Amino acid sequence: MRAVKRLCGLATASLLPLLAGCSSEELSGVGFQGDVSSVNKHAFGLWQGAWLAAAIVGALTLVLILWPAVFHRKKNEEFPKQTQYNIPTEIAYTVIPFIIIAVLFGYTVKAESKIVAKTPASVTDIHDITVNAIQWSWQFTYKEAGEKATVTGTPAQRPVLYLPQGEKVRFKITASDVVHGFWIPAFMIQIQNLPGVENQLEFTAEKLGEYPGRCNILCGRQHSQMLFTVKVVTPAEYDAYIEKLKAGASS
Repeated sequence: MRAVKRLCGLATASLLPLLAGCSSEELSGVGFQGDVSSVNKHAFGLWQGAWLAAAIVGALTLVLILWPAVFHRKKNEEFPKQTQYNIPTEIAYTVIPFIIIAVLFGYTVKAESKIVAKTPASVTDIHDITVNAIQWSWQFTYKEAGEKATVTGTPAQRPVLYLPQGEKVRFKITASDVVHGFWIPAFMIQIQNLPGVENQLEFTAEKLGEYPGRCNILCGRQHSQMLFTVKVVTPAEYDAYIEKLKAGASS
């Protein structure tokens, strides 16, 4: 029992520095917040549920490992009783994982269908931004500012992706060379940039602020420098930025 207590104490001590840097909301969300984007609203509950299921399974597994080690230690030299099979136990450890997987799969399908839902092309009350990945940076083209108004970053100078708070944005995701990954961790979003293929994703940024973005698919020598910043601003500030891009493209 002393060894078990010592092990638990070491595990708790190792986690304290990690937990100290998290807000209460991030701690309850296991590193994420539920109100940052429309994607978070659909995926946040699934994320929490998956961790809860993992914690329950992990705790049960730990108990099953420690129980025989602590309470069924060898007390004499008699050969222990041998059991060829135990049908109830075998059924249980077959059915229970299947139920867990089925429940998680059902909630995943439900959340994913909402995240990948697309607005009909006839709807014009939406912002269109093309995100093109290049080795090794990003190009952001805002349709409202014109096709020539493209912001191109470099590994040395990461580009900024402006988004209007509370307004839906339709992204066209492309790549010029190899496969990349458009990833905004805080928004719980990742989608591949594929050469010759146009993927689409729609979401609404709900919270003002700046958020880091990066490529999360190994794409070459300077993959680690494929960084960008997402800046969520008010609709008025976004409109002013679009006007600035228009002026720069026309000059």
